[in-house]
Amino acid sequence: MKSSFSSALHAGTPLDSVWFEKAAAGLAEPDTALLEQAVDWVREPLSGKLATTSEPLDEHTAAVAVTLAEMGADVQTRCAALLSMLPATDEHGREVRLDPVRKVFGSSVVALVQGARALVRLGDVAARVNTEGAPGSDQKEMRRKMLLAMAADLRIVLLRLASRLQSLRWYARTKLPCPPDFARETMELYTPLANRLGIWQVKWEMEDLSFRFLQPDTYKTIARQLEEKRVEREASIVQAVERLGHALQEAGIQAEVSGRPKHIYSIWNKMRNKHLEFSQLYDLRALRVIVDDDRACYNVLALVHSLWTPLSDEFDDYISRPKPNGYRSLHTVVVDPQGRTFEIQIRTREMHEFAEYGMAAHWRYKEAGPKGGQVSASSGYDQKIAWMRQLLASEAQSAVAGTGASSVDDALETSGNDRIYVMTPQARVIELPVGATPVDFAYYLHTDLGHRCRGARVDGQMVPLLTRLSTGQTVEIIAAKSGGPSRDWLNPQLGFLASQRSRAKVRAWFNAVELQQRISQGQAMVEKELQRLGKTAVNLEQMAQQLGFARADDLYIAVAKEEFSLRQIDHLLSGGRDRALEHESAVVQGAPRVATTSTSGPARKSGVLVVGVDSLMTQLARCCRPAPPDPIAGFVTRGRGVSIHRADCPSYAALAARQPERLIDVDWGDTTDALYPVDIVILAHERPNLLRDVSEVFARLRVNVISVNTHSRRSLGHMVFTIEVRSGEQIGRVLAALNELPGVEASRP
Repeated sequence: MKSSFSSALHAGTPLDSVWFEKAAAGLAEPDTALLEQAVDWVREPLSGKLATTSEPLDEHTAAVAVTLAEMGADVQTRCAALLSMLPATDEHGREVRLDPVRKVFGSSVVALVQGARALVRLGDVAARVNTEGAPGSDQKEMRRKMLLAMAADLRIVLLRLASRLQSLRWYARTKLPCPPDFARETMELYTPLANRLGIWQVKWEMEDLSFRFLQPDTYKTIARQLEEKRVEREASIVQAVERLGHALQEAGIQAEVSGRPKHIYSIWNKMRNKHLEFSQLYDLRALRVIVDDDRACYNVLALVHSLWTPLSDEFDDYISRPKPNGYRSLHTVVVDPQGRTFEIQIRTREMHEFAEYGMAAHWRYKEAGPKGGQVSASSGYDQKIAWMRQLLASEAQSAVAGTGASSVDDALETSGNDRIYVMTPQARVIELPVGATPVDFAYYLHTDLGHRCRGARVDGQMVPLLTRLSTGQTVEIIAAKSGGPSRDWLNPQLGFLASQRSRAKVRAWFNAVELQQRISQGQAMVEKELQRLGKTAVNLEQMAQQLGFARADDLYIAVAKEEFSLRQIDHLLSGGRDRALEHESAVVQGAPRVATTSTSGPARKSGVLVVGVDSLMTQLARCCRPAPPDPIAGFVTRGRGVSIHRADCPSYAALAARQPERLIDVDWGDTTDALYPVDIVILAHERPNLLRDVSEVFARLRVNVISVNTHSRRSLGHMVFTIEVRSGEQIGRVLAALNELPGVEASRP
């Protein structure tokens, strides 16, 4: 194909006519013209410029375009490879608009350019910061997810992979030292992606080059061992191919037989994972046989085993028993008369394409490592990978794949992708739900940071707190030194929060504030009453315990809720003013404490009988909320009769230790018509619909809930429900039903 580009004007430059023939290979006439326009756009701006790796930018760009052409990428991808290298900002730091590019090359190319630049930005941020010790989820996998999420069109990932491969080649060719972080990032991020997308040639070459830079001594040792036997090995492979090919021809089996290259990194990886020495490797000599159908695979296997001696322990039938990832093939190892081993793979063309081009997910077991575990992939990944396979297919198929963005949009729309990936200024990747805001981001990092969040910068620019974040953005939170959230954040109409986890933390904060307000209000009321009585020197904690409360705060809350009368404090402290009360206390304190239970006297409203005493006022202690048939014990208070505690109540134990003369035996009387308030404590990991599930249990068992108190810390929810029950049997049913809920642990305090 000839074009006007063949002018000698640009001979000797990276973007010359010889290069253009390679970069335009396989393109139709209109596409060739479009690529030529892209070259005209970038030739002068890139001349003399250096990439961040110090490569000449025009040389790097030219090589990337050729690599993409070798992969069969469409013209839009090749154009974007050139145009994405243009400066993104002018000399004043202002962003260069892409409207002229859109007018000439179309929206598809502009989207690819923008995506490629975003991925470069991600790489630059990550390169400046070491994320090795970042807490939380696996940062390597998180960054892979982020990279794929940023690439709505997977051709963007293809651009990035080709660029990374060219930089590695440049370091190898120039013999300049490759930064270890650059090679390590390639191994951790880019080679797994190339593997997932089935771009096999890119994967193995990046692995070998990165391994060469990271472990040069090991690389050279294996390379030397391979070279020492190379001539002998190649000769034996040629002989084996000829012998097998002749036997197949005589048997009338149509097949392709070829030697299979082994790469230095894969050799080292197998030695490491299987704890083998170099001399113990069976597959340094490897053949691959590709046939028409499954039946032919087994016919070839029988033929191979008749030609050479098989090693029974090294045979795997992945056709009848495919790997969990769908990989299918026959693997066998044979020994020739000279004692040399060969690994032979036998598969159909369909199996070969499935294994080589990605969706079979060779990556799922290659990346599993020495433990052999399977790495899972979401359906969204697989759909994206399926689309990428179309893109990398033959010219006829790629024409279909490149007809427009709709096929990409459809694949992404059906993938159910509901997560975004953003970064902290330290390049730690955070996974959030779609629609998340800077406030969600702050609460993910730390609850206190969320409470104090007052502003945010996204990619260095100040934004409103209700801004919806997008994958690839870097978020920095501006926080006050103290303070709390706004009630507006809980209003779903305003859109400050997209995460249920964040909303739960805001609600917990306001619950805690309300509780503290009640304590302050009740304390003020109690102190005012004490001032009126002239008793300001009273020990408030002791007074609260004398009134049947475990702590002074519990007394204050009861007073603020009007559940406790301040007149009881007057009764407690007035002493001799009320003779009747004094007489009643004397009678109670002098009552015999016997082991036998008297049934004399009517049961009070609580359904409790005080042994040996008739018609004495009793009340159930709020600290432990006893209910029949709990073992119970009584403590005589001043002004409030007998406070009934569970026998194992810590508050009762403390009171008994200080004032044992106030203890009195009690027992349950007639409890037929009584309802008892009981606290149920629930610990559960925060999840959607948790409160709804718990409430449904109470509703199903016809249990009345009279109060709820919830708070959370580090994703663990703590809820206290006060319910009304008639018996311990009913409590048991409630606890059993709650503990059947996933992730819920329910008990009485």
